[in-house]
Amino acid sequence: MRQQTKKFLLLLIGWFFVALGTIGLFLPVLPTTPFLLIALWAFSQSSERFHDWLYNHRVFGPPLQDWSKHGVIPLRAKIVAVGTMAISATLVIVFSSTPWYGLVAMLVLMGIGAGFILSRPSRPRPEDAT
Repeated sequence: MRQQTKKFLLLLIGWFFVALGTIGLFLPVLPTTPFLLIALWAFSQSSERFHDWLYNHRVFGPPLQDWSKHGVIPLRAKIVAVGTMAISATLVIVFSSTPWYGLVAMLVLMGIGAGFILSRPSRPRPEDAT
């Protein structure tokens, strides 16, 4: 793939995920920061200007900087993520005819995801807050 084509595709990916992240500001079930992290990565590969714009953005920048510098997932995001997983699992268990091994696999994978999310700090440690 030509370098110019690759950069163009990465720019499209970046802007697509910025759009999804923006929608996530208004829809609580759509995560904002993970989409913006993907956009930030795509911009880092295609446009230093857009990368810097997103990383230093007034609204989007702080959570990206907190993740980048401290591995922080805010408490609100943790609650929404784990709550959404619990509701989704409940709906699948109650209303689907998924075999038991599919349910077990789903619950294990959701548990791993929830464990990772809950293991991250909710705010920077005081010694890291500089």
